[in-house]
Amino acid sequence: MKVGDLVNLKGVCYSRAGLIVGFIDKKCWRTAILGPKVNWAKIEPEPHAVTMFRSDRLEIPITDLEAVDAAR
Repeated sequence: MKVGDLVNLKGVCYSRAGLIVGFIDKKCWRTAILGPKVNWAKIEPEPHAVTMFRSDRLEIPITDLEAVDAAR
């Protein structure tokens, strides 16, 4: 993925496409894998895409995004 790509959230059937405007690294605690007790020292930062959905600026882990197929 790169700046300017259109993306959707993985696993969401009717989501609107978002536009990637940048990238950052930040920590993301995944309770389904790591449990409910947060320990920020236990994890490393992961890449997030700074994404515009409508007028909202969201920072979403790249692993939770999928590129929109331009041919569709």
